[in-house]
Amino acid sequence: MRIVPAVAFALLAAGCASAPPAPAPPPPAQSTAQAATVMLASASGSLVSGKGTLQPMGDGVHLRGTVGGLAPNSQHGIHVHEKGDCSAVDASSAGGHFNPGASAHGRAGSGPHHAGDMDNLVADAEGVAQINIHLHGVTLGGGAANDIAGRALVVHAAPDDYATQPAGNSGARVACGVITVTR
Repeated sequence: MRIVPAVAFALLAAGCASAPPAPAPPPPAQSTAQAATVMLASASGSLVSGKGTLQPMGDGVHLRGTVGGLAPNSQHGIHVHEKGDCSAVDASSAGGHFNPGASAHGRAGSGPHHAGDMDNLVADAEGVAQINIHLHGVTLGGGAANDIAGRALVVHAAPDDYATQPAGNSGARVACGVITVTR
């Protein structure tokens, strides 16, 4: 049986049309945003609030800012949480710690830890803590699995012990804000 070239082309084209589309490439694993801000609002009935700026730097994102309304000379856990939702009174709507690598909770720079784990904030005698933290291995913008844009930054009532699973036993969420890209 002889197939006419136009019929053969039509059959070939029909076969290609039923093939599944190629998967979309994964988002870039590097920051696409240049800067972001976070406005921390009180949660769980606290008087804690603050603000910060985030900027891609080296192998991660650098966070600078100020948190006030803390107890004088106290320590507090601070983490990036998985959801950019601070709507619940106790900030539970922010979900758990940001952990795209499915690691155990721990201390940043000292073995396995969540991507959102950071060292504790230390408040001064006036109850104000300065934030100057570098988060290694995360990006700002771009939609990669390690992207923190649009996620929540949460300050806790107690210090993180860096060991208790899954969240370091750092207590209630006393402030929460969404990381918002500004440029």
